[in-house]
Amino acid sequence: MYNKLQYISQGNTVEAQLLNIQKAVDNGCNWIQMRFKTKNTTDVVTLAKAVKEICNDYKAILIINDNVYLAQEIAADGVHLGLTDMDIPEARRILGTGKIIGATANTFEDILTHVSNRADYIGLGPFQFTTTKQKLSPILGLDGYHSILQKLKRQQIEIPIYAIGGITAANVAPLMETGIYGIAVSGLLTHSDNPTELITHLNEKLYVTI
Repeated sequence: MYNKLQYISQGNTVEAQLLNIQKAVDNGCNWIQMRFKTKNTTDVVTLAKAVKEICNDYKAILIINDNVYLAQEIAADGVHLGLTDMDIPEARRILGTGKIIGATANTFEDILTHVSNRADYIGLGPFQFTTTKQKLSPILGLDGYHSILQKLKRQQIEIPIYAIGGITAANVAPLMETGIYGIAVSGLLTHSDNPTELITHLNEKLYVTI
């Protein structure tokens, strides 16, 4: 099954992105979602190819945020699609059945749509306010996750649900109690002074049997 900890990359330059991604894999995070919002296509491709090599060396999963054709070009492990990105069936047609396709959701109805389109996992959020994303969907909080996960359970819908958005280390245990599968973090890992200790702590919380 999938790793329970995802790192969504940060950095305004290729160099900053690579530094942060290298820090994540060096310290035991082996699922990277490359998210690089720039209009410089050359930089995006350069970064993606370099990250692909890093992930190959560490046997880490590489997911490309939004850009299906880039994921295809560098033979990434898959793609993560936002609510306004390419639809899942079209992405599946381009990438093939062997690739991972994740999708962003904010509501139970979003998840139903993604499940019917055969997404492989869901990034559900935001959990709380985050500066990582400019246009935030409504904040869910613990109550929102609990409500949505209970609805999925009642309808016997099983798909890995990752919490995302402003998550801190202290949030992990209560989030896992809602029934989520894992978490996706960005700033928490990027700004950590002790990433080894942080990732160890997160994994201890993520892999505890509730």
